[in-house]
Amino acid sequence: MIISTTPTLEGRPVRDYLGIVTGEVIVGANIFKDLFAGIRDIVGGRAGAYEGALRDARRQAYEELSMEAERMGADAVVGVDLDYEVVGQGGSMLMVSISGTAVKL
Repeated sequence: MIISTTPTLEGRPVRDYLGIVTGEVIVGANIFKDLFAGIRDIVGGRAGAYEGALRDARRQAYEELSMEAERMGADAVVGVDLDYEVVGQGGSMLMVSISGTAVKL
């Protein structure tokens, strides 16, 4: 599955627009409590465990997007947008959402 932030793919004309596809992942509060409690993980100004949790959530959101596009018979997803939002009471959770347009090349 080709996934791109651009609206077109050079040399690959879009034959059909199949619709919008999305992927969302919410990471719960317990992960962040554990991360902040373990502040000793911060090395050189970077929190490795925190970055790893964000990376995993982003990967899962991309996988959901790709699976939804595959179910629609798409060859690619174009115009992809990735967002991070703090949600829940007191900002206790992080939501990673991704969306784009499924297309047939």
